Amino acid sequence: MTVTAVPERTRPGDEAAGRSLSGLLVTPVFLAAVSAALYLYVRGLDLDAIERRSLDRSEITHQFLRHIALVAVSTALVLAIAIPLGVLLTRPRLDRLAAPFLALANVGQAVPSIGVLVLLAVTVGIGFQKAVIALILVSALPVLRNTMVGLRGVDRSLVEAGRGIGLSRAAVLFRVELPLAVPVILASVRVAVILNVGSATLAAFTNAGGLGDLINTGISLNRTPILLTGSVLTAVLAMAADWLVGIVEFVLRPRGL
Repeated sequence: MTVTAVPERTRPGDEAAGRSLSGLLVTPVFLAAVSAALYLYVRGLDLDAIERRSLDRSEITHQFLRHIALVAVSTALVLAIAIPLGVLLTRPRLDRLAAPFLALANVGQAVPSIGVLVLLAVTVGIGFQKAVIALILVSALPVLRNTMVGLRGVDRSLVEAGRGIGLSRAAVLFRVELPLAVPVILASVRVAVILNVGSATLAAFTNAGGLGDLINTGISLNRTPILLTGSVLTAVLAMAADWLVGIVEFVLRPRGL
């Protein structure tokens, strides 16, 4: 009697994970191609003295790293502030304070980024630290709001089940609520990172540096290669940051979701 082997059926979750992983691999290839195209474009131009000085490798590297520092520091502080605050505002004793805090956070979101930067420049001064404060005010709301939405969206029966098997409130929070809220929270982190990458270009107007210096120089001096370099590198950085957050989301997302 001949036995025919039946191939094992792939679970839908495994197929989705494979598609997500393959999608994550496309982005770095695309970004490398865009960066290479920009390099070849600039290298093939007959640059004048101003363009050569602004597009010097050391100058671009300095401004690029400065921009990354602005985004990294502001995003880290947003996560350190907004996520714990969002957790606290979903606890029964502090739930009544959620509306006032969201209203306050909405102020930072409603005011244009350049307005926040200029307001801080006029009131407390200019520089890297002041720009970081402005970026926090601009991008904190999505993380705060999605943390609260994600935690409130967890099925209450799962929370009660955790309490029923003897878990403390803290254990239920860290082992049930937060893991299930991770996809919603990380979606807001993506928004906050991209907001910070774009808004950080305006930090050039407050002497904080970054790729905004290249864009501002290109506009004010009518130098298209400088403007194009700053703009493309900003877009590349935004897509790279989104890609990194996507990897974190892929790793942290509970299996089966």
